[in-house]
Amino acid sequence: MLTAILPKLAYPSTMKQDILFRRILLARLRPPSPLTFSRSFAHHAPSGAGPARPQLPFLTMPAKKETIRYFTTEKKRWLKEEAKLVARYMIGLWGVLIGGTTVYWLVMSEVSERDYPTPHEWSFISRMHLRNMKLELVEPSSGYAPDWVRIMDVMETTIKRLQDPKLDGKGIEEIVEGSIYVDGVGKMGYDISSMSENWRRGYYEVMMLAARAAEHVDGWVTDKKRKLVVPPDVVIGPSNPNPKPIPFGAPSAPVEDDCEPAFEPAENYYLRILTTKGFTRKQKMDAALAYAAFMDFKALPEPAERMYQWALSLATEGIPDKSLPYDRRTLVLNDNSPPSENVLTALTAMATHKATNGDVSNALPIFVSLLKTRKGLSSEPPETTRRWSASVYDQIMQYLKEAPYPDPPPDGNSPPSRNPQELCEEGALGLYIGEMLFASSDREQGLAWTRDAVEVAEEQLREMQARRVADKAAKKTCRECLSTGLYNWSSMAATLAQMEEAKAKESARGSGFVFWRSSRGKAETPGRWKAEEEVVKDRIRRTTELLEDLQKPREGLLSRLLKV
Repeated sequence: MLTAILPKLAYPSTMKQDILFRRILLARLRPPSPLTFSRSFAHHAPSGAGPARPQLPFLTMPAKKETIRYFTTEKKRWLKEEAKLVARYMIGLWGVLIGGTTVYWLVMSEVSERDYPTPHEWSFISRMHLRNMKLELVEPSSGYAPDWVRIMDVMETTIKRLQDPKLDGKGIEEIVEGSIYVDGVGKMGYDISSMSENWRRGYYEVMMLAARAAEHVDGWVTDKKRKLVVPPDVVIGPSNPNPKPIPFGAPSAPVEDDCEPAFEPAENYYLRILTTKGFTRKQKMDAALAYAAFMDFKALPEPAERMYQWALSLATEGIPDKSLPYDRRTLVLNDNSPPSENVLTALTAMATHKATNGDVSNALPIFVSLLKTRKGLSSEPPETTRRWSASVYDQIMQYLKEAPYPDPPPDGNSPPSRNPQELCEEGALGLYIGEMLFASSDREQGLAWTRDAVEVAEEQLREMQARRVADKAAKKTCRECLSTGLYNWSSMAATLAQMEEAKAKESARGSGFVFWRSSRGKAETPGRWKAEEEVVKDRIRRTTELLEDLQKPREGLLSRLLKV
């Protein structure tokens, strides 16, 4: 077919040109074979050589690849600049965070110091320990109750620092004559007479807080293997045949053989206070009363009464026997000069101890004489709310200065005045008298005394709320008196109402017109004590706002500085 077409084309006449043209045309029209295509990329042997080596694709030598440098000088310089930039930003960011955290912590420490002041002579760590533990009592870290184990650990560390002459105890001395030793504990008291008054007050506060914490962890043990502090009622051993179950998620209960006492008993701390030279009589008396109350709690009436006698002797120290304001045998106050506040406090505690242990016949005259004496005290003018009208600049300058340590409280050697707290103390005495009368014979008189005590406590709370009195101790005393009085009043009224109802049913059974009386009783008004019970319920609803101690949120630094 190709030969039929070729003659019709106009080709050159010569033979050589005709052959050459045909070869070129055939080469263009023929498709290339795979072998020819692959050989075009193969390595051809030079002309004139011997028999050529087969040129196959898998026998060809691969071409040399070019080496690529990823870490060049420019990239190295760029990485150095980026690393410097990252380090600069990170150092700046962490510096700002650390600086801000430090400033915030210092500001909050200053706020806490103003709320819970500590002696300025102490080191920063000792002051921080005392502040934090005071805050733990008011705002527990767990949210429910103070962590008494943590408080005990911190207070033990603080006491060691205060008793160490190389730290905060420069000037403290050991008592040579009349010192008391306890096996396994050592010497009880120290001589702190040479220390400042602020130092002594702070030391007393730490010792009392440690004693209070020791009361809450009384009998707790430490597992020596796991260093775990647990209450004694969960320990497995012969002394505790029925251990309490461990809470969910807590470590397993320890074995008694692996346990040892975790802390010193509370009496050691109270004895240290009582045998320390340098505390005031009121401080020692308060420690003796707290120790006696703890022994009453542990059902040890005889040691408790001896400790109450010790507290009473401390309250009357320096007063001759002929000039005592009370009868030594009956402890009833006489009508002579008004006694001191310490004597009234000690006698009230002694009478409460007697009434708690069933000695109502001796406790009731003491309470009556105490109430009569308190009502005869001189009245104090009502406290007025003071407004500070200083400028903002003066307030800022005041906050820039160190907060002064508060003045010492009264020593209790003079008679008290009838301030709101003392009036609530009178209400508390009325509650004691009402309880004893109701439990002994005259139930109606007991309820009447209780009702009057509730009236006094409610009146004082409303008056302090109206005058905006900032006396926390007085408010606490009145709230305790009001809540206890309402509970006693409700219980007494319910008991009398039940007795009244039972008496009415019994009288109805004895009558011949049982059906007529029972049908008529539905329309009758409730009895006297049933109505009294309703009155108590209404009083409880009305005084709920007084019993709730609503704490306002803590003020920040800016709000304190801008307050006028």
